[in-house]
Amino acid sequence: MSTVLFIPGLGGSPPGHWQSLWEGRDRDYRRVEQRDWEAPDKDEWVAALAEAVAGCKERPLLVAHSLGCAVVAHWGGVASGALLVSPADVDDEAHTPPETRSFAPMPMKPLGYPAIVVASKDDPFVTEERARAMAEAWDARFRSAGNSGHINLDSGHGPWPTGESVFADLRSRAT
Repeated sequence: MSTVLFIPGLGGSPPGHWQSLWEGRDRDYRRVEQRDWEAPDKDEWVAALAEAVAGCKERPLLVAHSLGCAVVAHWGGVASGALLVSPADVDDEAHTPPETRSFAPMPMKPLGYPAIVVASKDDPFVTEERARAMAEAWDARFRSAGNSGHINLDSGHGPWPTGESVFADLRSRAT
């Protein structure tokens, strides 16, 4: 089984967040740690992902949330697959905070491995239309989460069993 790397967004994924809950279930699940979760720096965050991937015996599966999706898009390396949840629209100052500006512009090119983008219709950090455009540019499948907010603790997503089902689908298609 491939190592699974979790790439949280701004602020990290606190206890109770679906990423943190999933991460604790398997010894092959690891978090990509950042020096500062509150003051993200694109180059630092991308380098942390590259270092984590380099430490894997085989191509990992990536599970990114929010700003973590931008980290994956900027990274440009090879993975066996990626689940990209609620990608933060770093290009839109109306939807994302100033701390995310170093991640603009969002790379809009194929990732080169199987990927699924999950986003909701009422996410405060990205419109569903923009998330669909990202999925198309990344050559990823798109899954609408309906009215689910940012798919985090604030929107009531702790364990998130629907996400586990989407992740299982990705794992079955990973290269």
